[in-house]
Amino acid sequence: MKISPMIKFSAVSLGLLALTACGSAQADGQANSETPAFCADGPINFGIEPYEAPAKLEPAYGVLADALERELGCEVEVQVVEDYAAEVLAMRNGKLDLGQFGPVGYVFASQQAGAEPLVSFGTSEGELSTYTGGIWVAKDSEIKTLEDLRGKDFALGGVGSTSGDVLPRYALKTAGIPESEVNLNYAGGHPEALLALTNGTVDAAQLNSQTQAVAEEEGTYNPEDYRQIWTSDPIPNDPITISADADPELKKAVKDALLNLPKEDIAQVGAFLDVSPPGPLLEVTKETYAPLFDLASKMGLTEDDI
Repeated sequence: MKISPMIKFSAVSLGLLALTACGSAQADGQANSETPAFCADGPINFGIEPYEAPAKLEPAYGVLADALERELGCEVEVQVVEDYAAEVLAMRNGKLDLGQFGPVGYVFASQQAGAEPLVSFGTSEGELSTYTGGIWVAKDSEIKTLEDLRGKDFALGGVGSTSGDVLPRYALKTAGIPESEVNLNYAGGHPEALLALTNGTVDAAQLNSQTQAVAEEEGTYNPEDYRQIWTSDPIPNDPITISADADPELKKAVKDALLNLPKEDIAQVGAFLDVSPPGPLLEVTKETYAPLFDLASKMGLTEDDI
């Protein structure tokens, strides 16, 4: 397993990635004559959305990728992308074979890149895991309801994030509050939005249950100091997807391998997704994420919104 730097897409970087992939394919083909035919052209490139700091994500996904390598007999290269849009672009341009997308990110990956969902994260009871988005304020804040956000500084996460962007804006919309009447600030990610709230630089922030669980475990967040004024319906956890252009044999092999991974090899990633204790990876389909397709439609989202 190899960890690649975050992907930044430009004409130059796309060309370099293509050359690197070709060089790796030649070297790997010469080095290992027993490589399965479906991955003989080079490593399987696995993209990860930047929902936490790459320095935290890379070791966790390294464990998962190593386990996947053992199941497949193929090298798996993990790439934490620069942002949500970059991951969709990478799969559309053939630079990613696999991708873990946020739920709304998957909507656009499906529409723009033909991403096909394979699995998502199961609980220890064998059920598909979910999480929630929320809007939080300081415990002693005068803000009690969404209406009170008018004229206030409100930190969102990253552009295109399901719980960090789309759902909080949907909450405002359904409450009849124009976005122009709230001072919306994109903090850059979930941890950054949390930091803005704990530092007191904003009046309110989006915080999802996953970010809260990680921060509470790290000792950087005490939920008793804050109050939730809105929560979303449960959101199905991120799907791991495969490119529609992938070899059918690779699709089957990857799906089978993911479904067979021991839960201890999933545990570190699961902890970031508030799936603890971990369960197995479980099969999902496009239908699993139908509510997110509906949400994107209601919000009138396009690929420019991620």
